[in-house]
Amino acid sequence: MNIQGKTALITGASRGIGRAIALEFAKHQVKRLILVARDRQRLAELATELEPMGVEVVTLALDLTQPIKVNIAIAQAWRSHGPIEILINCAGVAHQTPFLQSKLLDVQEEISLNFMGLYTITHAIARRMATRKSGTIINVSSLMGKIAAPTMSTYSATKFAILGFTEALRQELAAYNIRVMALLPTLTDTDMTRDLKLFRWVVPMTPEQVAKVLVAGLDKDTSEILVGWQSHLAVWCNRFAPWLMEKIMLLASPVTHKIKKSYPVFTEAEATLH
Repeated sequence: MNIQGKTALITGASRGIGRAIALEFAKHQVKRLILVARDRQRLAELATELEPMGVEVVTLALDLTQPIKVNIAIAQAWRSHGPIEILINCAGVAHQTPFLQSKLLDVQEEISLNFMGLYTITHAIARRMATRKSGTIINVSSLMGKIAAPTMSTYSATKFAILGFTEALRQELAAYNIRVMALLPTLTDTDMTRDLKLFRWVVPMTPEQVAKVLVAGLDKDTSEILVGWQSHLAVWCNRFAPWLMEKIMLLASPVTHKIKKSYPVFTEAEATLH
């Protein structure tokens, strides 16, 4: 797929993988970038960096968990700047904690942004793509959407959900000439992951590496783009020896070996409060 001269909207564009994709797309002469994130200042800084590269930049400081605002913003952007030909759903948040110590507010945030936010903006744009009978949608999942990770249960659940959502859309929207793909990075060195305890033996990739793999993957007839040899190895192992992959994940988890010692013993009343 040649992205030159096209209009792309990228969520989560103010940092990490989303930011790197915006810069990589600009290098490949995309015509217009519509950058979506909650941080207005970071979006402005990225726009300043992109404009000398010859790409038109539109920034939308937008909270994807607010459906009405999302639908209004997309309608206005489509009317003012023309059709969005490529949608890249990259916005997301991760909280790392053993399940029994997890907090409902953190869980709700992950589900609201990682999945429901993705659903909301995809629905708004896909309906318009269907009318034109043209478009490409790339949903950024994760290797954790294939292999669940201890201490990351809800994050893994949202990434599994994204893969299922992507697969269903791929079948439904094919009749409208809309291509739907999933991007599955392994652990990536971003602001978000720097707050996490790393899994043993996992070598983080850079956002720039992920962005380059995405652009290369757009030229291939594939439904999923795995990023890095670690991802390919892990998926292969999980497919043919899931019991082994489960043992490896337990050993690799940064806190699993401490769980039995660190878990408090809850009374029934205390468990209800948690």
